[in-house]
Amino acid sequence: MKPEMLEKEHTMFRDAFSKFVEKEIMPNHEQWEQDGIVSRDVWQQAGKYGFLCMDVPETYGGMGEKDYRFSVIVTEELARAGASGVAFSLHNDMVVPYITNYGTEEQKQRWLPKLVTGELISAVAMTEPNTGSDLAGVRTTAIRKDDHYILNGQKTFISNGILNDLLIVVAKTDPEEGASGVSLLIVERGMQGYERGRNLEKIGQHAQDNAELFFRDVKVPLENLIGEEGAGFAYLMQGLPRERLAIAVGSLASAEIVLEETLRYCQERTAFGRPIGKFQNSRFKLAEMKTELEIGRVFIDHCILKYNQGELSVDKAAMAKWWITELLLRVVDDCLQLHGGYGYMLEYPVAKAFLNARAATIVGGTTEIMKEIIGRSLGF
Repeated sequence: MKPEMLEKEHTMFRDAFSKFVEKEIMPNHEQWEQDGIVSRDVWQQAGKYGFLCMDVPETYGGMGEKDYRFSVIVTEELARAGASGVAFSLHNDMVVPYITNYGTEEQKQRWLPKLVTGELISAVAMTEPNTGSDLAGVRTTAIRKDDHYILNGQKTFISNGILNDLLIVVAKTDPEEGASGVSLLIVERGMQGYERGRNLEKIGQHAQDNAELFFRDVKVPLENLIGEEGAGFAYLMQGLPRERLAIAVGSLASAEIVLEETLRYCQERTAFGRPIGKFQNSRFKLAEMKTELEIGRVFIDHCILKYNQGELSVDKAAMAKWWITELLLRVVDDCLQLHGGYGYMLEYPVAKAFLNARAATIVGGTTEIMKEIIGRSLGF
């Protein structure tokens, strides 16, 4: 966010979290990339210092900050540090709000305090091997029987798939229905029949655990239903704009830091007796990227304020997610090219940024789905 978007408490929060990233995350991230998973300790440390679930009411241990800018700061600072494995944004922006907004009082008391402290790590299971963006077409079923549901199905590409202690599962409680048959259920670590598959190998974001999940006759208590039965699709549609905005926020911050690093490189690297930034092609490329990022920054900050006011529309969130993530891909590609052969070396941040960025146009709904959402909002 631009400095003028921040008040004193935001600046203090950013300074504190930036120091946390520098001390607790950056010295360990390379090891986490080798391990394919981050340490649980960093989650508990983040919870200890108040960097998780900032908008959870104080009654349940949170800060009670109904101000999305605090979550934005966490997402931006992790992106600027290249800490692609630390999925705090998934926890803060994409999972916990379902419990805060639709959970019962008993559910909030049971789960929110431990989600705030990082003792519980969360995830959401939407995607299936044969079902991606078509959430109304999920095949995982949760059939009611006595005082519980019998959950059967499979999910894939699930972030925090290995680490999660609390998983929101998108399932059909009425398999004969489409969207109106979808419900959200909480599956907890240790439930019999809930199994984690392999930690999937990806081209980037190596420190983030993405896994296949299997549900074989899992008994899920009725009290683990989030909100109303059959209302899950509506809850997802209300929650996805925040998810997509969070992805756009992180993507823009990633692109901005890559450009900053490339500007420094173009000032220091010489060819034919002068800095490579002095060549017209380099200047034009840098000028184009700087201009597009400035445009993106204005739009994203506008969307952040709209979300804070409860006015961010589904189609505008889709616009942000589509345009900013595609911009990220263009920027990292052009910046890598300006680095020449060094850009292909993983010891240079631009190379990792190039690999990590590729998922941005896919997760949270593909670019094509975002365009479909926008097109429908135009009446087509």
